[in-house]
Formats: sequence, structure tokens, C-alpha cells
Amino acid sequence: MLNATNSPIRGIIPPHMLEEIAKRGTTRQKDWALHNLTFAGFVRGQRQAMAALPTAAAVGHKYRTVNDNKHEGGNPPTGALVFKEGDPASADPAVNEAYDGAGATYDLYYDVYQRNSIDNRGMSIVSFVHYESNFNNAFWDGSEMVYGDGDGDIFDRFTKCIDVIGHELTHGVTQHEANLAYSGQPGALNESMSDVFGSLVKQRVLNQTADKADWLIGAGLLTSKIQGQALRSMKAPGTAYDDPVLGKDPQPADMQHYVKTSSDNGGVHINSGIPNRAFYLAATAIGGNAWEKAGKIWYVALRDRLRSNSTFKRAATATISVAKELFGDGSNEMKAVQDAWKGVGVI
Repeated sequence: MLNATNSPIRGIIPPHMLEEIAKRGTTRQKDWALHNLTFAGFVRGQRQAMAALPTAAAVGHKYRTVNDNKHEGGNPPTGALVFKEGDPASADPAVNEAYDGAGATYDLYYDVYQRNSIDNRGMSIVSFVHYESNFNNAFWDGSEMVYGDGDGDIFDRFTKCIDVIGHELTHGVTQHEANLAYSGQPGALNESMSDVFGSLVKQRVLNQTADKADWLIGAGLLTSKIQGQALRSMKAPGTAYDDPVLGKDPQPADMQHYVKTSSDNGGVHINSGIPNRAFYLAATAIGGNAWEKAGKIWYVALRDRLRSNSTFKRAATATISVAKELFGDGSNEMKAVQDAWKGVGVI
């Protein structure tokens, strides 16, 4: 059964961004921003009922389905099946993107980390596209993926960015492993883990080494009307956007600028910039394909060392320890991880 505290709906669009739109946007933009802000609270109130529903079947191998919600809402969504594993390409780009993104995420976890799907037991990956009308978000609801089409004004369709898909599906991995509490530093680690593996999904698909990657989350999701390049930057937190409607990216890059706030579950989408940058620093110092060494260190820590209340310091200790065990005491990999956490002021 899902934990109602540790498994809220986690949309890719953070509350602080929605709050800025609700203050600065047009009447239409304010309306949907307020709708999105209240939506997560509504769904959290339905968690007990959702937990009683059957979860995606464990088939033991890669199996994806895509459903068309036909611009209806619903919790859980109830769209009809339109695509399944092995079908020829669809005429609907959102269907293809949801399917391919789920596959790329499965492949990263299976091929590199020997993990069999989200739950490590071969669960089917179920996606719903065309959720509501002009819905500006994408989320993992505890058992399946749900994607809006965007409004075409601020956001493009949410299946467009493969790292967004990897990010949201990684919330499912975290749910089945460390189950990091969704508040304060554990919640920021939860968000950061999703950014880390979302970025690694994209880097692996593009066959990019750490020094060639853009380290942006959601590049291409913002329309050309917006002054910004992405939702977040792992390389340079706080620089992803600066726009009259969205405001300025509030993420800190180090503990000196840690944001103490009661909003956003204690700043889970804001302070995730700190462990995000730590991973970027470690991955680029190690070099090569980030999913191979740095990603393995972070994955083993998530799977075996972190617990629901883990702090940034606990994550630093865990990843350093894993790097030592995997690559040796005093290895370049261990030193890179140590230096990364020192670089952001956690240790």
C-alpha cells in the first residue's frame, strides 16, 4: 500500500512556478495555475482509495501501455488503451513520446543497474496522455504516468522531454526503495534523485558524455514566448529561467544559500538544486558516461543506503561510502564524490 505522506502527487511543474504564474499571468493563466496548485491537494485526499486499486501487473519484462484520456480528468484517469508493447508507431506524437520515454527509462535501469522496471519486479509501465484540456503538468500518481498537453503559451506538451519522463518514473523507483519523505531535505533529495536519473535517461539516449550534456531538466518544454531554457539547471541552479510571468529560478547551488521555507513542502523543488549540483560536479569530475559510474553510485545509495528521513549529509556519507566500495578507498571516483559534496557545502 502506498504511503499517503511519502507518496503525494509529484508534478514536474513546481509549486513556486505555479504561484508566480498565479500572481503574474493573464486571467487564463492564473486560472489554470490555481487549478494545478489545488489539484495535488485534491489527489492526496484520494490516496487511500487509490492504494486499494490494483497496480500495474508485473509481467517480468519490459511492457508498456499508453492510454488516451481524451482531454478528460479523473483520479485515477480512465482513458482507453490505444498503444501497447510492440505496436507500430502511432500517428499521435504524444503516444509515441510517452511509449519511447518509458522504454528509455526502463532500459537505463535494466541495462545499467540490473533493475527490472519501476518496482524491480517487472511491473508494466502504464501511461495516460491528453489528460484534461491544456493541462500544464505531468505526474507519477503512485502507479502510472499522466501527461498534459500544455497550453501552447507557456508550456509545450509534457511528453516532449524525455528527461521529464525519466524524472517522473524515478519517483516510482524512489517510492519502492528509499521512500524519501516528501518534505524538507528528504523531499529535496527525492526531487534530486528524479532529476539525476531523468538527466541520465536523456544523456544515454543522446549518447552524451558528462562534459557534453546540457544538464538541463525540461529543455524544450518552455515555449519560445518564455525567457528561459528549462525548468532547472543541474550545472548552474538558479539560472534556468528569468521571465516576467514565471519569475526567476529560485534554486540555490550550495548550502550557504539554502532556502528555509514552509511552502513547497519545505522547499523540495527549490533546495534540490544543491544535491543536483553535487551530482553534476561528481559526474563531470569522474568523466565519461555519467550513467556508468556516478549514476551507479547514486543508484546503489538510493537502493541500499538512504531511508525515508535521510538528509543531505546522509546522502553525502552514503554516496562516498558506495564510491569507496565500488571503486576503492582513495580512488578518483571516491575523491570526486567527496569533492562534489564539499563543493556545495554539505560536508
